[in-house]
Amino acid sequence: MGGLAAALRLARHGYAVRVMEARPEPGGLASRFESEGLAFDAGPYVLLDRPGLEWALGCLDGTLLDSLELRPIPEVYEVTRHGAPAVRILSSLDETAAGLEACWPGSARPYRRFVARMAATHRRLQPLLRVSRPDPMHLLRGGAWRAAPFLMRPLASVFAGSGLPAPVVDALAIWTHVAGQRLEDAPSPLAFVPALIHTVGALYPAGGIGAIPRALARAAVAAGVEFEYGTRIRAIRVENARVTGVECGNGRITPAEAVVSNAGGVGTYLDLVRPALPAGVRRSLERLPLQSPGVCAYLAIQDDARPPYLRFFLPPGGGTCRLIVRPAVLAPELRRGGWSPARLLAPLDHAIAEGLGPSGQREHLDALLAEEWWREGMREVRVLARRTPAEWGAEFLLHRNSMNPVMTSRFMRKGRLAHRSPWIRGLYLAGSATHPGQWVSFCAISGILAADRVAEDVAPRA
Repeated sequence: MGGLAAALRLARHGYAVRVMEARPEPGGLASRFESEGLAFDAGPYVLLDRPGLEWALGCLDGTLLDSLELRPIPEVYEVTRHGAPAVRILSSLDETAAGLEACWPGSARPYRRFVARMAATHRRLQPLLRVSRPDPMHLLRGGAWRAAPFLMRPLASVFAGSGLPAPVVDALAIWTHVAGQRLEDAPSPLAFVPALIHTVGALYPAGGIGAIPRALARAAVAAGVEFEYGTRIRAIRVENARVTGVECGNGRITPAEAVVSNAGGVGTYLDLVRPALPAGVRRSLERLPLQSPGVCAYLAIQDDARPPYLRFFLPPGGGTCRLIVRPAVLAPELRRGGWSPARLLAPLDHAIAEGLGPSGQREHLDALLAEEWWREGMREVRVLARRTPAEWGAEFLLHRNSMNPVMTSRFMRKGRLAHRSPWIRGLYLAGSATHPGQWVSFCAISGILAADRVAEDVAPRA
């Protein structure tokens, strides 16, 4: 997504742009996957952030948003666990608060207060999402400085004073579980999710998440961007600390004045840059904790198609969450011959995934499929395909089978990887490693910010 957004942004500004993509289609982890006539979202993306997406697409092409049918999700998700009522998060604040009050008397008022406080904080900080490297001056503009203490806190401390019961906190912080991290380490902006759901709403595009990169790719081609599919990059060539081009897998070298890498920030530096980085920089990057893509099973199901769209399960004993995604609840046109697509997902700590190895990862996914909680309401189930971290890595060329560095509160405060490389002139990064979030919209924003750094440094040629 970041590479597509950067390509389109630069082409609109008069640059000659070539996209070199290892896979046969655009979109990376936001692309589409098909099996037995059923269409699936290939990667981990499940929700859209409307404000971020509107800003990104508006910067690229005023007609792009109109070309997408974005459907609101009335019943977004529920979180279940043994021995406790399910927590249901709906787009309606009133209905959500009423449901919480019925299960945990006295919880509706603190929930409303929490959502209102997070919505106000988000409004103050939202402009910073559109800045490459925010500094104190950016905080002073628009009153964002008032939210500076919030940014310094981990997610656990944000919830600590909320007055919400523990099961509700677990449900609101479920996105931390998805990233495989503890509340004590997670960044505070994850608390914005319920505020976004209740104010601007959660959305899903007709045709799946993959409809967005396909729309960007069509617009990029129309703007003159050249695409080379099936072209794997072996190395980014560097001389005297300046980019000179890229070397393809077949040995062909393509000269370039600037390279925007969407191959993952850590992997770009550690796997692709030639010659190597300074030793201290390399050691610092190697110490960053990485996030595994987890395990996924692509399912054909026959069910009653009743909401919610997402169902999470927190197992007893504090294990990692599980998730069943059923897009046909929102997009019935995805059904084929009485069968609907669904995905069963579970995060897996990166170090644990590496220790398990490919065979252990497959056994972990088999154990997940054997669980009963996700089959509720389903009459029949067929497993069409599976992906483990090792298979994600091989398919999408992921550095050490990881998606990106874990977005901890410490990493966010210290500063994400810069869009403009501080070590190599002409090298720019796009993608979630450069932005405080991993939604599709954030990756698109990152591509725009990377392209704008190119435009500051390199003049377009006639």
